[in-house]
Amino acid sequence: MERQFPVFKRPSKDRELTLHSRPFFWDGGRGASSPLRNETVHPHLSNPTNDSRSMMTTRILLASLIALLAAATTAQAKPPTLDRLFPPGAQRGQTVAVTASGSFEHWPVRVWSDAPGVEISPAKEKGQLSVVVSSDAKPGVRWIRLSDEEGATALRPFVVGVLPELVEIESKDKPIVLESSRVTINGRLGKGGDVDEFSVPLKKGETLVAAVDANGLLGSPMDAVLQVASPEGFVVAQNDDDRGFDPRLTFEVPVDGTYVVRIFAFPATPDSTIGFAGGDAYIYRLTLTTGGFLDYSYPLAVTRSDPGQVEAHGWNVPETAKHLAVATDASHDRASLVHPDFANTVDVQLVAHAALTEQEPSDPAHPQAIPVPSTLTGRIAPARDQDIFTFNAKKGQSLNVVVESQSLGAPLDPVLRVTDHQGKTLNEVDDNGKELDIRLAFTPPADGEYRLSIRDLHGQGGDRFVYRLTVAAPEPDYELTLKSDRLTLTPDQAGTFEVTIERKNGFNGPIDVRFDGLPEGLNAPSVRSEPGKDTEKKVTLSLTATATALSGPFRVLGSTADGAMLERPARSVIEGVSATTDRPWLTVLKPAAPKAP
Repeated sequence: MERQFPVFKRPSKDRELTLHSRPFFWDGGRGASSPLRNETVHPHLSNPTNDSRSMMTTRILLASLIALLAAATTAQAKPPTLDRLFPPGAQRGQTVAVTASGSFEHWPVRVWSDAPGVEISPAKEKGQLSVVVSSDAKPGVRWIRLSDEEGATALRPFVVGVLPELVEIESKDKPIVLESSRVTINGRLGKGGDVDEFSVPLKKGETLVAAVDANGLLGSPMDAVLQVASPEGFVVAQNDDDRGFDPRLTFEVPVDGTYVVRIFAFPATPDSTIGFAGGDAYIYRLTLTTGGFLDYSYPLAVTRSDPGQVEAHGWNVPETAKHLAVATDASHDRASLVHPDFANTVDVQLVAHAALTEQEPSDPAHPQAIPVPSTLTGRIAPARDQDIFTFNAKKGQSLNVVVESQSLGAPLDPVLRVTDHQGKTLNEVDDNGKELDIRLAFTPPADGEYRLSIRDLHGQGGDRFVYRLTVAAPEPDYELTLKSDRLTLTPDQAGTFEVTIERKNGFNGPIDVRFDGLPEGLNAPSVRSEPGKDTEKKVTLSLTATATALSGPFRVLGSTADGAMLERPARSVIEGVSATTDRPWLTVLKPAAPKAP
């Protein structure tokens, strides 16, 4: 749950500064409150004057030593670090104990979540959290951050699931027996050579879906492999890279029996490891179900103003859930499809222009005409299929042609070809190896009709070989990026945030960049980025705090200064994963302790 900045004021009497349940104590100097009061006089030191001088010298030396130690302790204080949460998820309506792995010099810590539905509080034992997931929480990822008076951790994911959840416990007895075929297992491959096995009862005619979330979502350094073994012990299904490094497989059960689902891993970054890999960071979520599981929606994009319904495609899709309504949100460009009959969710893109679907046969003899701009959802099926579309364009008109598929989790490796009305090839592109999608900047050489053809590079096809084609004129835009998602200041000291600006599609207007959501007492002037000047690609925001300790999220926003008010938040990459955030964190440290008199 998002929380506002807590502001901490220095009490006038006991010098105690309270932050939630943990008191901060101001060090006002040892002086008269020094504990060095009951010194023992050596019996051989009989001269009172010498005794007094000796005691005074001892007091001064010890007081100085204590002050130095206190200063060293203050200087060495470090912000908390959070490597991972385990278990990394829980079912809606569940309360779980979660271990926060990391470094915490102060405990308890404060906990922040980027979305509602999950309440997290620190337990008495350091590194332990209590997580309460509401029964109506929206399934999906919550990004969690821990903080104290010294700073904040990186964001870490916690997943709200739909199915009952279990936590894998290491045991010499393998495999672990599951009572149900519909469950999400939170597990860890704890050491090299580790293989986790789960026995699950299945009936003839059922379709088992097994899906792993580890590398892509949780940041686990593992390249996992999934296997299903028959009751006789033979491997009957295997997958290792259905979605990046995270495997997913489906298995049609031929006979009743108890089958074994097996997971093991190699390092995602190749090293000298020969056998299976493991370690504390090798955590995963394994979902097993013979119930509904979503693969994608058809279409993959809908018009924001009139989204309507989409078809649910996946496995074990019930009749009552074959069509799902799309709920739009003005603040997002995607809508999440949630239904109680499915173990997971998928997203559908929201667009401002026409959203179409492929109309068969869409072949060379019967191409499908599409308007510009538009976004179309199509499918390459059967194998060696080729979809053909036509559009009209003017000479010199700048157009962007985008084909998305593998980035959406589909197996299609698309090839795009652009031809003129005489059949002359003007462009033919595949992905460049680094990008999963095709992005082509196309300028028509003359007025007239042009053709787009889409096929699979390897001549494959099928129900899952879907794609999203967008043809549109490039719209001037910009992106703001932050190097870090955390900023720590001391009172009355200026801190800086470097903001990188990427101007897109010819955008050449000024951009005002500013902090947003800061509490009072902070001096944070906006900065203007202007084309043709030193600020065109990069600006530096300055922030000066008063002597008030505070901690909390904020945003950096850009807005155009030409009246169009094109507003964009600055984003930064979340440490350890490929996701980004637009909610960086500010910590203003408590004022330094007064020097001893």
